[in-house]
Amino acid sequence: MMHVLADPEFWVLLAVLVFIAIVWRPMRRFIVGTLDQRAMRIEGELEEARKLREEAEQLLAEYQKRQREAAAEAQSIVAHAREEAERIASQAARDLEQSLERRQRLAEERIAQAESKAMAEIRAAAVDVAIDAARQVIVS
Repeated sequence: MMHVLADPEFWVLLAVLVFIAIVWRPMRRFIVGTLDQRAMRIEGELEEARKLREEAEQLLAEYQKRQREAAAEAQSIVAHAREEAERIASQAARDLEQSLERRQRLAEERIAQAESKAMAEIRAAAVDVAIDAARQVIVS
């Protein structure tokens, strides 16, 4: 055993073991504390990432809902515009038909007036011819 105590390697080993024993507790606390802090920081970052993901999912859902509502509103507007266009076209067709009927009536009335005027002129001319013929018969 004396032989072991005289060996410098033994004393170096013993010094290293004593050093490790003395330094181990404070180093352990430091290492554990550092690891705990890092774990807490990572946990906080993960929690923040979860919150951000939830917010992003909520925003996505909200935007998808708005997009669906906008698409539905656009379809409603297009349908309403089609109905309005059909109504306007139908009204225009009715107005055109009424206008054509009115013009036809006016044309028929003008034709009837022209016929009446022509008949009156023919009668007047016939009366004039008859009067002239009667005058010539009387004079001769």
